[in-house]
Amino acid sequence: MPCRGRPKSPRRVQCSPEVLYFKPRGVPLKELENISLAIEELEALRLVDLEGMQQEDAAFSMGISRRAFWEDLQNARRKVALALTMGKAIEIAGVNYVDSDAE
Repeated sequence: MPCRGRPKSPRRVQCSPEVLYFKPRGVPLKELENISLAIEELEALRLVDLEGMQQEDAAFSMGISRRAFWEDLQNARRKVALALTMGKAIEIAGVNYVDSDAE
């Protein structure tokens, strides 16, 4: 089925994580449901919640609109909250981003 609407523009990401999986302690990974957190969603979390940037500045840093940034941030927060409260594993995976260090 073809996608509707405008294609998602690539996000600029400055920080690539070294660890790509988090899971609850004491539970084998094969017994856990995974939640996939896109690298660009992680970048949105990092910029606002860790670096303390305003959303407008963070959106500019990632090369996207404030609305697109807000959606990435909300998706990331929802996924992390779900994983923490429901005991799910988090897999960090690249989807639609460009490494800003490579530019």
